[in-house]
Parts: sequence; C-alpha cells; structure tokens
Amino acid sequence: MNSDLQNIVRACSRQERWAQEKLYKQFSGLLFAICLRYTKNRMDAQDVLQEVFVKVYTHLGTYQFEGSFEGWLRRIAVNTSITFYRKSLKKAMEKEVGDGAFEIVEEGMNVLGEFEMNDMLHCIEQLPHGYRTVFNLYVIEGYKHKEIAEMLNVDINTSKSQLSRAKVQLQKELEKLNLITKA
Repeated sequence: MNSDLQNIVRACSRQERWAQEKLYKQFSGLLFAICLRYTKNRMDAQDVLQEVFVKVYTHLGTYQFEGSFEGWLRRIAVNTSITFYRKSLKKAMEKEVGDGAFEIVEEGMNVLGEFEMNDMLHCIEQLPHGYRTVFNLYVIEGYKHKEIAEMLNVDINTSKSQLSRAKVQLQKELEKLNLITKA
C-alpha cells in the first residue's frame, strides 16, 4: 500500500471527513460494480454500497496494513451484497435442483466473432437473481461450490444446479444476440 493511501486510511480511522470522502471517491466505482453484480438494480446496489462504506469506516481500525487493501474492501462488498441477497431473495435459491453441467459455450457451438464485455454483462444481468449470484461468485469471484453453499445457506447441489442453469441461460442469451450458434 502506498503511503498516501496509508495516510488516508489512518485519517479515516480518526473519522476525518476529508479522508472518508477521498477513500469513497477512490474506491466507490469498483465497489459499486461488485454490488451491482449481486442486486436487482442500481438503486439496490447504491443501498448496498452505502452499507459497505458504513462497514468500512466502522471496521477500518481492524485493517492491519497486511495484504491488499483493495482485496479487503472487495471482501466486505461481496459479503455485504450476499447478506442483502439473503435477506431479500432467499426464495430464489430454493428452486428445484437439476443435474448436468454445461459450459457457457458448449462443444459444437460456433462463436460468431468476439463479443465485448458489455455483451456478456448484459446477458449476466438478464439471469434470475439466484443464477446470477452463484455465477458471479463462482466464475467472477472464484469461490468454490462448498464456499458458495455456506455463504448462501443452501445445499452444495443447489449451487451447482444454479451455476449450470445460469450457463444454459447465458448460452441462450448469446444465441439471441447472434454471438454464438449451434454447429
């Protein structure tokens, strides 16, 4: 961590307003993007982001200046988003468990050119909340199914099923956008 950021973090620990504003400006975009991946809309994401910063400012004194500060912030954002998800959308995760795993682009599919990150993000946003949450945690954040199951208070098979179904739906969305076709 560079010395400027260390000074800002220490000043935030002393509840100095200028430092809190500077920390917010520096990291709010990154943390908002994380929150948005787990919520229904921008308004919910902003509510979660506000809660994230309350937690950050409250617990800044526990940060030991070891490891990545950004990683520490990301972890708070993910955990806060998951808590929000559990409170508001728990029933979405209790869908019937299916079996079978699919790649987003299965063997025998043709990719019709490179698609941009915005195309993929748009498709991910179209997923039902349960599918999107598990997909984000597994594919983007890198959690294992066991960890996801523990975070979301669901069975490990539910996590696997939600990921599988998310991939199938993403494949369909990419086909609709003519970004992939069946061979």
